[in-house]
Amino acid sequence: MGGENISEIYEPEITGRGSAFLNYPSEEPGEGEGKEEIFESCRIKGVIFDCYQTLIDIDTDEHSLETYETLSRWLAYQGVGIEPRKLKDTYMLKVKERMDESLEIYPEIRVEEIFAEICKENAVWRINEKRLGIDTSRTFRAASIRKLKPFPQSIKLIEHCINIPKCIISNGQRVFSELELRYLGLYDYFDFVIFSSDVRYKKPDLRLFMDALKRMGLEFQPKCVMSIGDSYENEILPARKLGIRAMNIEEAWEKLGLKE
Repeated sequence: MGGENISEIYEPEITGRGSAFLNYPSEEPGEGEGKEEIFESCRIKGVIFDCYQTLIDIDTDEHSLETYETLSRWLAYQGVGIEPRKLKDTYMLKVKERMDESLEIYPEIRVEEIFAEICKENAVWRINEKRLGIDTSRTFRAASIRKLKPFPQSIKLIEHCINIPKCIISNGQRVFSELELRYLGLYDYFDFVIFSSDVRYKKPDLRLFMDALKRMGLEFQPKCVMSIGDSYENEILPARKLGIRAMNIEEAWEKLGLKE
């Protein structure tokens, strides 16, 4: 199975009146199943991918004290003295404060700024807090990760789209998420990657999708773009609000005969 191009699979059949019907089961409360979304005939000219649980199979534990014990020991060698429990509580508090202070509906932080503050406040000798904030963020990520690997089905899916402009929109932190994409050999498949930390707001904010459309040169052809992800709220619904086609990652695997 497989071998079909995604732009061919999602090119709708033409009706006698020159319009096309793509049927998607409705997942919105209060609407019946089998809702039809009508598009003009258009081949897929761009694909927007989510990152985590779409391209990358990941499991992290940012709440485990063990994560902060590892980070605390590492920080001691960087000139920062802070006990694991205090480190965890301070980090969580600062994240909440930054979120509460934001004027965005879906606010996002930059984790390296949080850790830079913590390092500065607990330094036992002179440090470069900005540089250490970056390094601490990456060490924190390494300490919290329990699983990190690409979905083989998604790699095959990307290869089906090899001649189509592609991007990633991720609710992620560029400080370490870009490195994960590069380490797993995924980053160079894409024309660009937008992380929520870049702009300080996250999905389902429509501006992320609007920016992606503009950067692909398809802002006036949203119906020719496909959004693929694992979350209805973050990837499917906002895309459809802009006229972008959308589907769940497992549905995309199945359509291309990639589902194991």
